[in-house]
Amino acid sequence: MADEIDNAAALEELEREIALLNRSRDFLKFTGKCHYCEHPLLRGNFCDSGCRDDYELEKRQKAQRRYAA
Repeated sequence: MADEIDNAAALEELEREIALLNRSRDFLKFTGKCHYCEHPLLRGNFCDSGCRDDYELEKRQKAQRRYAA
């Protein structure tokens, strides 16, 4: 028989699964260039983690400006 802690854990797991299913799916298509600095690439979307982090930072800043206006 399940107790309150088991029920809470099951509910938390269910909520996590629902959140994962409803998450945004912004996929970047392969273009052959870094999406941040446009350096030519043979695979992937960014030439390094710095470009990836800068791209994500700019994306968040643009979203915040859009909602702040």
